[in-house]
Amino acid sequence: MVAFQAVQAALFTDSGTCRGIEEGEGAIPSRRSAPIWLTAARQVAKDQIENRSLILRVFLPFVAGYYIAYLFRTINAVMAAPLAKELGLGADDLGLLTSVYFLTFAAAQIPIGILLDRYGPRRIQSALLVVASVGSALFAVSDHFLMLLAGRALIGLGVASALTAGLKALVLWFPGERVPLLNGLMVMLGALGAVTATLPADLLLTWIGWRELFGLFAVLSAASAALVYLVVPEAKPAANGAVSVGLRKVYADPRFWRIAPLSASCIGTAWALQGLWAAQWLKDVDGLWAGVVQHLLAMAVALSLGAILLGVVADRLRRRGVGPEILLGLVAAAFIATQLALVLRLPIPSYLLWAVVAAVGAATVLSFAILAEYFPKELAGRANGALNLFHIAAAFAVQYATGVVVQQWTPEAGHYPAIAYQTACALNLAIQVAAWVWFALPRVHPQPSEEYRLRLSES
Repeated sequence: MVAFQAVQAALFTDSGTCRGIEEGEGAIPSRRSAPIWLTAARQVAKDQIENRSLILRVFLPFVAGYYIAYLFRTINAVMAAPLAKELGLGADDLGLLTSVYFLTFAAAQIPIGILLDRYGPRRIQSALLVVASVGSALFAVSDHFLMLLAGRALIGLGVASALTAGLKALVLWFPGERVPLLNGLMVMLGALGAVTATLPADLLLTWIGWRELFGLFAVLSAASAALVYLVVPEAKPAANGAVSVGLRKVYADPRFWRIAPLSASCIGTAWALQGLWAAQWLKDVDGLWAGVVQHLLAMAVALSLGAILLGVVADRLRRRGVGPEILLGLVAAAFIATQLALVLRLPIPSYLLWAVVAAVGAATVLSFAILAEYFPKELAGRANGALNLFHIAAAFAVQYATGVVVQQWTPEAGHYPAIAYQTACALNLAIQVAAWVWFALPRVHPQPSEEYRLRLSES
């Protein structure tokens, strides 16, 4: 109840801000015989009911789906050891098994973006969560590597719309000027799935085993699919002819290509590290065993807090006429410096370094807020899907390539040497530096859309 009230207070700072009221739906007609104070009181009461309805019927169901997506994304970090032991998997196998989630996730982004704009988030999200449930059930009963791979691939496909469908729903039913804060709230609450995938999942893993754990995840995915389908209102479908034109417009915009390399290389790396390689680094490079799960828990908390912090800061800066591009550049620079400190083994507390790494995974709050400035609402699904394709593809590439690089060294007593991880991280770091330079070059000067400038002047 406290969380519900906090979300309501953050989303609706005044009455009449929800999409239905903004478009004049359900307004109370004025009557000359009715006193002004009575009409206003009735309108405020009606607005409060509308606001609560939006939170319960739109915001929370999509948060539940995103929570499950984060749970699936980061669960392998605590499951790598039992999987490797039971099925005899090597570092390259673990890298492929974890990253195939990102591969199918990435491959689905463009089609999902088109489908979201055409049919709305309710139908697409509920259908795909059923696929995630099937994939989780297959993973639970797998007895060899190929079955695990197929199950993991279906899971990646099934949660591929978790973020973009939620963002599309926010654009459809909530006021546009609150997009950065809304994004931050959704990522913050969804990132609690990453928190669940650390110490709580480790305890369940010890208690019931990994097969039963994925069986439980299958049930949760099916329940979330039913929730979205039965509770979320239907969106008005888009005209078919605008779909392909809109996608070409997104990819033809030079502003998109300015932000995409930096956003993908940083966010994708943060996801790849948190999803698998942070745990391996802590064990093999730092020599930690008992404190690995605690580190992963701290990273998950940092991810959740980072999302709301970035959302709030972006919202405050927007009110002062500063776009989120500057904040994204600063976050990327801090991320690069943090990874350099890891590679050089600087005497900085590991909890702090890995917390920064995890928090950068929430920078989607900024990236999608930037896209909301660049493109109209009708292109929200395609624009978000187009950028998320790069995020997920980068996470797949980093996660798999790291395993390939590390595998070039011979493990000693089951541990790969520190130089293996340092080399893999350094190679990836060079790509991020190049992307940051490209982002900082003044060759492209993005300008907010006319709609965004109008909203900014009104606020």
